[in-house]
Amino acid sequence: MGKDYYAILGVSRTATQEEIKRAYRKKAIQYHPDRNPGDKEAEEKFKEAAEAYEVLSDPEKRARYDQFGSAAFEGGNGAPHYTDVEDIFRHFQDIFSDLFGGGMGGSYYRQSASRHRVKGRDLRVRLKITLDDIMHGGVKRIKVKRKVKAPGSAYTTCPTCGGHGVVRRVTHTIFGMTETTHRCKTCEGTGRVLSRRGEGADENGLRWIEEIVEIKIPKGVREGVQLKVAQKGHDAPSDYGVAGDLLVEFKEMHDPSFEIKGLDLYHELDISLPEAVLGTTKIVNTPGGKIKLHLEPGIDPGKILRVRGKGIPRLNSDEYGDLFIRVNVHLPKKLSEEDRKYFERKLNDAAFGVRKNKKKSFFERIHDIFS
Repeated sequence: MGKDYYAILGVSRTATQEEIKRAYRKKAIQYHPDRNPGDKEAEEKFKEAAEAYEVLSDPEKRARYDQFGSAAFEGGNGAPHYTDVEDIFRHFQDIFSDLFGGGMGGSYYRQSASRHRVKGRDLRVRLKITLDDIMHGGVKRIKVKRKVKAPGSAYTTCPTCGGHGVVRRVTHTIFGMTETTHRCKTCEGTGRVLSRRGEGADENGLRWIEEIVEIKIPKGVREGVQLKVAQKGHDAPSDYGVAGDLLVEFKEMHDPSFEIKGLDLYHELDISLPEAVLGTTKIVNTPGGKIKLHLEPGIDPGKILRVRGKGIPRLNSDEYGDLFIRVNVHLPKKLSEEDRKYFERKLNDAAFGVRKNKKKSFFERIHDIFS
C-alpha cells in the first residue's frame, strides 16, 4: 500500500506547512544519529522522516501523493529514498542549521565531511503506456544513454574546499562576524577533482554508454505518475559518489475502442436493427477479459449499460472502476425491395409508433444509472 507520510510525521492529512515543519524538526531531533549512535532502527526512522518531509513540504508533490500515494514517485517503492544521512543534512541544511547553530548536522556530519558523498545527475525519459499496461502492469525494456566513470579515471581531494564541497567565508561587519557558505566552484560541490582522465572520458572523467534498463510498470499506473529506477542516471564525477536516478514519466496512448474517465471505461457497442428489435447476445472484448451481454428485445438506441468492476484499477489498490457501454443501433443505408415493402406496411403499426416520452440526454442517463 506504500508509506503513510502523514503517520510517519505524526500529523493529520489537513496539517498546515508550519505544522509539518514542526513535526519534522521534532522527529529529526528524536532520531538524530548523534542521539542514537549505532542504532540502525533510529537511522531508518531518521531517513523515513526526511523522505516524508520532502514530499509533504512541497505543495505539488503533496498533491500528487494525496492522489496516488507514494507510488506517484516511484511506482510503489516509496518517495525519494535517502541511502546516506549526509544527503539529508545537505538537502535540509536550513533545518539543521537552525537546530544545531550553524553546524548543519551536528558532530555526525562534521566527522564524515572529509568523504563528501555526491549524487550524479538524474535522467528523465518518457514511456508510452497502453490501456493493457494500465490494466495489468508489466515489464518493458528501454535503451538509455547515460554517463559512467571511464576506466582509468581517478580523483583526488579538491584543494580549494578540502573535500567538503563547500567553502565558508567569514565577513567582519559593524554587527560582528558573519559566516556564509557557498558551493565550491572548483569541484562543483563534489569535494573531488579529476587527477587522471581515462580513455574516452570528458573533463569530469565520465564517458557515454548505452544500456538496456528494465522498467517494472505497476498495475493502475496513469499519466502523471513518476517512477524512479535507482542509480540508473549519470554517475557522479567522484570516486565517493553514487549514480543519479532514472525518472520515468508515463504517457497514455489513445485506445480507439475505450475512453478513460477517472477509473471508468466507456465503450460504444454497435448492433443491427434486427438485433435491436429482437434482442441479442454480444461478446465484448474488454481490457479485463471477455464479457457476455444480453440485450433485451426493443432496446433503445443510446441505452447505457453499466458493468461493475470492469474499469481500470486504482494504483496500489484492489479497487476497480466500472465499464459503461453505450448501445448504438446501425440503420441500413439501402433496403431491398422486399424490406422496403415490409416497413411501408408497418408505417401505421402501433408497435412501430414513435414513443411520446422525452428522450434523455447522455448525461441524464448516466445520472439515472448512478441514482
